[in-house]
Amino acid sequence: MTWSGEDHSFVICAYGESPYLEECILSLRRQSVRSAVMLATSTPNELIRSLSSRYGLPLFISGREPGLAGDWNFALGCADTPLVTLAHQDDVYLPEYTGTMLSAMNRAREPLLFSSGYGELREGETLTSSKLLNIKKLLRTPMALFPYPRWSRRLSLAFGDPICCPSVTFVRDKALEHPFDDSFACDLDWAEWETLSRERGSFAFSPRTLVLHRIHPASETSRILADHRRSAEDYRLFRRFWPERIARWLTALYAASEKSNEL
Repeated sequence: MTWSGEDHSFVICAYGESPYLEECILSLRRQSVRSAVMLATSTPNELIRSLSSRYGLPLFISGREPGLAGDWNFALGCADTPLVTLAHQDDVYLPEYTGTMLSAMNRAREPLLFSSGYGELREGETLTSSKLLNIKKLLRTPMALFPYPRWSRRLSLAFGDPICCPSVTFVRDKALEHPFDDSFACDLDWAEWETLSRERGSFAFSPRTLVLHRIHPASETSRILADHRRSAEDYRLFRRFWPERIARWLTALYAASEKSNEL
């Protein structure tokens, strides 16, 4: 079986009134390989409704209380294609994203997900290289070189989360078997990769920068880092790989590296 654009959907997880939502929509409409685009939200408002109407995008409204895990699980269920990208409303997808993703997925052995290299948007500037981005590139090396063996996928995840969540395309059926864990406020994506890394299959990957992840004070990551919830969740994830003493040391090291997400 060969997947095409008809087998893929972008579901934009829209929340509140993001000034960047339209830019995200436009980046998805400009993909060199076209696929379905839709909006999912637990916070319906005039901005989201007007953009849905302007661009002719289906809008799905969750009746649940807002929350990352619930919102992402709801969004996954909105698509009926075998491949789903949960697009983050503040981010920008480069035109080659979908085509590159499909090529990688079609080459992969029993793919579980796809991810790519990424850059950052910071106060109007685009960064494709920094200390943190370069460390994450290094951490992805085992997974990139050996995408199928379980040991290589877990090695890439054992020292932190090197996978950029907005860059991920899920094999929908596999993802719905292991929904996002609502006991995590921030590390639910890393927890999902760790769960999937135990499964038989590949983490398809492209080293190309295909997503620009926006860092700004109002982002969910910035808010979570500000009230220190992140470190407790990091420790929980490190304990899935390491004894207590090593997990505590890695948590402290990881917290220092994540300061680059602060503005």
